[in-house]
Amino acid sequence: MRKQSLASKHLSTESIEHHGVVGDLSTVALVDMNGTIDFMCWPRCESASVFASLLDAERGGAFELVPELGDSRRRQMYLPDTNVLLSRFLSATGVAEISDFMTVTGQRQQLIRRVKAIRNAVRFRMRCAPAFDYGRSRHTLHAEKHSIVFTPVKALPAMRLWSTVPLKITSSTATAAFELKAEESAAFVIEEANHGEAGLSADYISTAFKSTLDYWREWVGLSQYRGRWRDSVNRSALVLKLLTSREHGSIIAAATFGLPESSGGIRNWDYRYTWLRDAAFTVYAFLRLGYTNEAGAFMRWLSVRASSSGGTGELQVMYSADGQHSLAEVALKHFRGYQGSRPVRIGNAASSQLQLDIYGAVMDAVYLSDKYGEQLPWRGWNGICRSVNWVLKNWQKADQGIWEIRGASMHFLHSRLMCWVAVDRAIRLARKRSLPAPLTRWSRARDEMYNSIHRDFWNDKLGSFVQSKGSAELDASCLLMPLVRFISPTDPRWLSTLKAVGEKLMDDSLVHRYSNKTGFDGLQGAEGTFNMCSFWYVECVARSGDLKKARFYFEKVLGYANHLGLFAEETGSSGEQLGNFPQAFTHLSLISAAFYLDRALSATA
Repeated sequence: MRKQSLASKHLSTESIEHHGVVGDLSTVALVDMNGTIDFMCWPRCESASVFASLLDAERGGAFELVPELGDSRRRQMYLPDTNVLLSRFLSATGVAEISDFMTVTGQRQQLIRRVKAIRNAVRFRMRCAPAFDYGRSRHTLHAEKHSIVFTPVKALPAMRLWSTVPLKITSSTATAAFELKAEESAAFVIEEANHGEAGLSADYISTAFKSTLDYWREWVGLSQYRGRWRDSVNRSALVLKLLTSREHGSIIAAATFGLPESSGGIRNWDYRYTWLRDAAFTVYAFLRLGYTNEAGAFMRWLSVRASSSGGTGELQVMYSADGQHSLAEVALKHFRGYQGSRPVRIGNAASSQLQLDIYGAVMDAVYLSDKYGEQLPWRGWNGICRSVNWVLKNWQKADQGIWEIRGASMHFLHSRLMCWVAVDRAIRLARKRSLPAPLTRWSRARDEMYNSIHRDFWNDKLGSFVQSKGSAELDASCLLMPLVRFISPTDPRWLSTLKAVGEKLMDDSLVHRYSNKTGFDGLQGAEGTFNMCSFWYVECVARSGDLKKARFYFEKVLGYANHLGLFAEETGSSGEQLGNFPQAFTHLSLISAAFYLDRALSATA
């Protein structure tokens, strides 16, 4: 039995965009184009990381599986309509490939890596070096018949690495060096150690591979989208499914923490939680594609949150996937950060902020889910009523808004808009279902909000709606105004605003969420363009009637996806991916834009 040393060697860190992802509806692993898993939290997305060399090559931990082919060309692809990732290495001396996937149909949680020599004999090396508890816990290792067990010193689950080739304990890691002839394969499995080695075999790996393919293909087959951008929409749907908890029905914002909004900057957040806003928007995307089961599972999760909000009806901005409230923000000072981007944070202090817009996102999702999926139960409606009444008492307050600013609270247009949505959808649902509600009081408040937006957030000089009350700044969150049916997409006021967004916040086809010249968000440093806003802009242009322009911009934005069709939160000045990855916000807005634009184009064909 040997103790771990935290120091380790690792291949140079790949860029964010040079990754694919695999997952099992509990956690997600990032696989770079070198064949290294350099980010994975285990056993849940909100659990501590065991591999995080993407954030610190020395301390983060990694799982390397490398064909020794010299200067090989590298390719990655998903097997069509699945989350099974294939990494291919091509050279004059040989060809090899790695299949990465997580099982989704069995009783055991497993990450499986299968490597194969395609042409000629190929030598491989494997190195599995976990760093438990965000690299803060040492571990011991001991060998069994076909596996090595890693046991953290802290009270964390032990992890087993099983293999079809001989393993060695080398210093603090499990290693292997082996050669495969053409058409030969080897496999490695990571799982919790308490299962033992029973049942693991080459035949088991083959069966697990086929059943995983079948699961994803059957799920994609349920989609009702048959439009022009089917590959991009299906890939986005598969991403959103990976971010959905099979156990709880909750939906997290992204699979990672600490990936920066600008390389070397301080805007590095933990997105492994369920933001009510992000999840509610994801429900809308699922419903558009016909995935009512996923929408229903989230609404049941949300119903518990609403029912447990107490007498006030106030909701928290975000929760852990299992509904926990405490998400204290901590800096991992021992991590160097992606490309020196520090601090690396876990937890999120925004969980205690006031963000009034979440009520509109939630209520819109409730309304649509009730319309196209499961009807809201009695207990859930009572919780919603408490929340709507809370909005009536608080909608005129300043808050931190959708962008979760860390500066002073402000009266944001988007927050006022989504308060209007919250009350409007509650009124619609109550009338549609004959549910008990104080409709006269709610209607009066809704109308007051409507008039306030047109009165307090319109700037005659600029000819546009503005970011906050009395300001002269634009904010791309205004792009939701026609999308939530607050204003007609051809209203002169809106067309003037859309023109201003294009002139002041747009860079080619990409849209910045705001200008931070005044430093209102309380943070230093710049950031990239915000991918969700770019897709919102496309949909707004399409709804305004200019379908050719909308299609042109949409297909240009699609071109900024990585080689697998995946997006992070933002796009940098040189086209690089920035922020946590993959990002639900980006993929759900892609689905919405593709859905509307395709339908509009077909209607005019």
